[in-house]
Amino acid sequence: MDKVRLDKWLWAARFFKTRSLAKQAIDGGKIHCDGQRVKPSKEIPVGVKLTIRQGWDEKVVEVIALSDQRRGAPEAALLYNETADSLARREAEAAQRKLVRGAGVGPERRPTKKQRRQIHRFLEQDDS
Repeated sequence: MDKVRLDKWLWAARFFKTRSLAKQAIDGGKIHCDGQRVKPSKEIPVGVKLTIRQGWDEKVVEVIALSDQRRGAPEAALLYNETADSLARREAEAAQRKLVRGAGVGPERRPTKKQRRQIHRFLEQDDS
């Protein structure tokens, strides 16, 4: 196998649960091939670099094998190799998000039933 469709490869490599989700991500500009936007039908060869944006994370992977069949996760992980820079950046961003989330001042726990009743009474009092 020399080339495979991009949407099929993303599905086979388990980046997306279905091919239609992979197609939507490609059409939405979340997938770049060597820095360029591409179409789902683009045939990718081995050695191409893909930038994949999923949620908060952006992965830069190099295609090292091709497959158009979806297999188990250990086999799917053999289809690509994430760059060291991408991995370090994702870990740093995740740590940063964790710090920001922890810095927020939120309630220690949810209000009890009695406290909720008091809150509702207080709010009803303001409305009157």
